[in-house]
Amino acid sequence: MNSPTSKVAEVRVPGPLAPFASAFREALSAAGYTPLSAVNQLRLMTHLSRWLDARGLAAADLTDERVEQYLAERCAAGYTGLISRRAMDPILNVLTASGVRPASEQAPPDPGAPALLTAFDRYLHAERGLAASTTTAYVARAARFLADHAAAGEVCELTSADVTSAVLAECTARSVGAGQYFVAALRAFLRFAHVEGLIAADLSAAALTVTGRRGSLLPKGISPDDAEALLRACDRSTAVGRRDRAVLLILLRLGLRGGEVARLRLEDIDWRAGQLLVRGKGRRDEQLPLPCDVGEALADYLQQDRAATARREVFVTAIAPAVALTREAVSGIVRRACGRAGIAQIGPHRLRHGLACAMVRAEVPLAEIGQVLRHRSPVSTAIYARVDVAALRDLAQPWPAGSC
Repeated sequence: MNSPTSKVAEVRVPGPLAPFASAFREALSAAGYTPLSAVNQLRLMTHLSRWLDARGLAAADLTDERVEQYLAERCAAGYTGLISRRAMDPILNVLTASGVRPASEQAPPDPGAPALLTAFDRYLHAERGLAASTTTAYVARAARFLADHAAAGEVCELTSADVTSAVLAECTARSVGAGQYFVAALRAFLRFAHVEGLIAADLSAAALTVTGRRGSLLPKGISPDDAEALLRACDRSTAVGRRDRAVLLILLRLGLRGGEVARLRLEDIDWRAGQLLVRGKGRRDEQLPLPCDVGEALADYLQQDRAATARREVFVTAIAPAVALTREAVSGIVRRACGRAGIAQIGPHRLRHGLACAMVRAEVPLAEIGQVLRHRSPVSTAIYARVDVAALRDLAQPWPAGSC
């Protein structure tokens, strides 16, 4: 059977949007749309242009309010596809880039807590160098604290008692881990407020450390058999399977974090030197050797399967529009591979632990393990010393004998 033939050349855009049809086709191609998949987007542009023409409107009149009106009328007319604001984004982006559509007006920041949280977000990103996901989590917890103790943003009136009561409330309602994360975020916020001169005294010390028993003191890795099962679960006959296998190999062989895999860029791969530049936590960029199997999987994916896009991230979505994978998408790749392999659901960090545990079993010194995992402090690597139970038994002292 012959493959379907695209009718994209026959989609003619009349009316006010006709001058932008060519730029729209180029934008769709750059975003990874095939000629066949671009047909529906061009038909949407045609429908929108006729809608504008029927009302005597120009492209410059397509404000946010008019977009919502168009979508409501399109839905009322019985259309079931391309009826969301997200579906309109490719067209609107082209019109905005062309300078004909008015940019959305940005409201001035609200006084009080919202403006303070915006400043805190900038501080975490610019001064602390935290990842976007961590910054979002810290700001969310700071917002929860302010809602209960300084709703109007008047942090100058905060006391150590307010901080203590917030920590107690968090620990009472949530798990130990959640309490510990809340304390970390709260301390960062209180230090920020003190540095900015919003609080006279540094109240971060009032957020006392949260302790609690954990189910296990040993880092949980992944067995070699399960690691191989994950790789076998990727269908190498498909583009998605080859991409997922490359992602898993990087996690298993190099111990990268999920976000670090998502941030990999094409220029980070030095093929001649056989090295990979890892953009790690705290804006630390470090070089790691590129194992042969990882390099081969990356080369296969880049040459055969990666969508044609101007984006510089190594891993992109397989369905247009081609955008970079997120940390959550990398986690989803691991979880889906677990389901296909028939093993318990785990996340990317377990694969990182698995690499460390494998190095411990191979008697690699802890200092070298820390270099591979790119730990800032030896304390972070020291937890893997507990994995070698046999060696720990040699250190155990005999139980003192004595009469009852």
